[in-house]
Amino acid sequence: MTSRKLGLALALALAAGTTLAQPSAAKKALIDKIVALQQQGLAEGLTANIIQGPLSQLTQAGRAALQHVPAEKREATAKAMDGELKKFVEENLPYLKDKISKAIPNTASALLDERFNEDELKQILAWAESPVSQKFGLANVELQKAVAQKVMAEAGPTLDGRFKTLNANVAKHLNLPAPGASAPKAAAPAPAPKK
Repeated sequence: MTSRKLGLALALALAAGTTLAQPSAAKKALIDKIVALQQQGLAEGLTANIIQGPLSQLTQAGRAALQHVPAEKREATAKAMDGELKKFVEENLPYLKDKISKAIPNTASALLDERFNEDELKQILAWAESPVSQKFGLANVELQKAVAQKVMAEAGPTLDGRFKTLNANVAKHLNLPAPGASAPKAAAPAPAPKK
């Protein structure tokens, strides 16, 4: 009997604890507004990051492999590869965005509830809804683009050379001709003997 009473007391304590852990209605409303403001951008950004990582690697590998395709088939092969990549993106981007969009509310709500009190959430919401925040968000996107362009203008040629060296080294290890190297030409036929 004592273990039953102890079990019941423990169950009641756990139930009371979960009730106390729930955010107040005011805090939940603040969290819901913040999540709603952030959801679209967060879903798009995460989707792009998740899809672009593997695609970038695949595209680089495809470009390197394309150098080993006979010249007359290279253009058609490149178009076929581009078609496959486009098809993959068209099929998987909406699927992944949907999964992320569904995961954000509960995940973000729990994190915001755990890390911020109601007063801090009010401050976050005031900032997120302010014209200055929106202006800063746009400026931040432009800043990232400008920095990327400047860095690539300066570092692009160096990186391009280093990627070519890397491709050549990998091809060497695989006993393949270096990318961009011309295939050995067939020996010219010997001239016919004069009669």
